[in-house]
Amino acid sequence: MKKIEAIIKPFKLDEVKEELQALGITGMTVTEVRGFGRQKGHKEVYRGAEYQVDFIPKIKIEIVVSSAMVESVVQSIIKSAKTGKIGDGKIFILPLEEVVRIRTGESGDDAV
Repeated sequence: MKKIEAIIKPFKLDEVKEELQALGITGMTVTEVRGFGRQKGHKEVYRGAEYQVDFIPKIKIEIVVSSAMVESVVQSIIKSAKTGKIGDGKIFILPLEEVVRIRTGESGDDAV
C-alpha cells in the first residue's frame, strides 16, 4: 500500500476529484494548506498599502491506494491538475505500513 499526497492549485480540485472517482477511488482527505516553492509568493495591495504574501493557498489531497494503482493515480492527478505554469504543485508517494478501519477492525487492503 502507498499513501499519495498531492499539493495542487485550489481551482483544480474538482477536476482532480472527478478523474480519481473515474479510476474507482472511493475516499480521499482534502486539506486547505499554504506554502511556497519556486513561486515565492506575490505582492498584493490592500487599502492602498502594498504587502508581500509569502504563502500561497494550495490544496493537499491524501489518498491511500494499493501499490498496483499508484501509477494510474499519479498520472490522473498530473493530467487533471496540470496548467503548465509555475505552482502546479507536487506529488509525494510514501510507503504505508498498515491501515486499520476503526469501525470494523479490518486491516490492510480490506481497510482501504
